[in-house]
Amino acid sequence: MSIVEELTQKIVEFRDARDWKQFHNPKDVSLSLVLEATEVMEHFQWKNIEEMQKHLADHKEDVADELADVLYWILLMGHDFNVDILAALQKKIDKNAAKYPVEKAKGVHTKYDKL
Repeated sequence: MSIVEELTQKIVEFRDARDWKQFHNPKDVSLSLVLEATEVMEHFQWKNIEEMQKHLADHKEDVADELADVLYWILLMGHDFNVDILAALQKKIDKNAAKYPVEKAKGVHTKYDKL
């Protein structure tokens, strides 16, 4: 069993032990993912580069908790929607590699349709 499968199993067991699946429709689960992602963003809002670096050094565990929350919802959605997250990620990496070839995209932030 892969680490992703193990983590997903733990998440599903946690959810099911509390009978929360009844609340996990696609809209509310995807909303939870976005809300957790915004909690990551809150750590950096209104800070310049130096302030962000200091905040991250001082609050790394808090940021890690929020990142874990994001991963929780991603893994749960993958499970509930029958999506192999690792396969989907690899497919997306391959798509991005085709859209952003190194010889055109290296060192620039131009969108693929403008390269």
